[in-house]
Amino acid sequence: MLSIGSVNVNGIRAAFRRGMGEWMTEHAPDVLLLQEVRATDEILAAQLGPDWHLVHTEGATKGRAGVAVAAREPFTAVRIGLCADEPEPDVGRWVEADLELGGEPVTVVSTYLHSGTAGTPSMDLKYAHLDAVTARMGVLAATGRCVVVGGDLNIAHREVDLKAWKTNRRSAGFLPEERAYLDRWIDEQGWVDLGRRFGGDGPGPYTWWSWRGQAYTNDSGWRIDYQFATPALAERAKDAVIDRAPTYEARFSDHAPVRVLYDL
Repeated sequence: MLSIGSVNVNGIRAAFRRGMGEWMTEHAPDVLLLQEVRATDEILAAQLGPDWHLVHTEGATKGRAGVAVAAREPFTAVRIGLCADEPEPDVGRWVEADLELGGEPVTVVSTYLHSGTAGTPSMDLKYAHLDAVTARMGVLAATGRCVVVGGDLNIAHREVDLKAWKTNRRSAGFLPEERAYLDRWIDEQGWVDLGRRFGGDGPGPYTWWSWRGQAYTNDSGWRIDYQFATPALAERAKDAVIDRAPTYEARFSDHAPVRVLYDL
């Protein structure tokens, strides 16, 4: 069995101070898809240690964004960004790596979408980025390969994917226009949302909770972290787990890892 874990670490150094290393030791993922790394290549490599092959793209602004793929096996190819004329604010939000896993080629992608604020220019940037992501996912889906796209999408797809959906119908992250992109990935391109497939009918399981108040204690969260797989890989998925920490104090990020086991 091959384990792929995806997690927004909310700063790799802070995550390791809070116990990410212990999570890695306990669950021993074979591949890590990391978002909001917020560090240099050198810092990321030092935090993870020498046993990982890494591809990482830093955010355009120091201390912001940054995505990476870390794997126990060497990469056969890597690709950073969505297109040659990608706007600078999108730097640090998309990275792909090809590997041979279980004797067959697999492409893994780590992505971090903009959060956006409804009614502001930041939503235009988010939709432009979603257009580029959707186009690239269409290309990847058409290859027929085993591909997984994992990361923090900053979108809750359905009402069951956030606790307070009634009060967030006009909030970024749950706008109909955002959610329609995920519909397109699933209904038109054939991607499989493994968190929902193995998570049942809901509500939840959630992957993000505010640091503030009693959100974590009351499980008032959002499911905004995903692993989408092409049908060829989804058939090999055996389980998807949200590694929710037992207590608020035990969290190493405001996001919980999404860990999927594949028969590869």
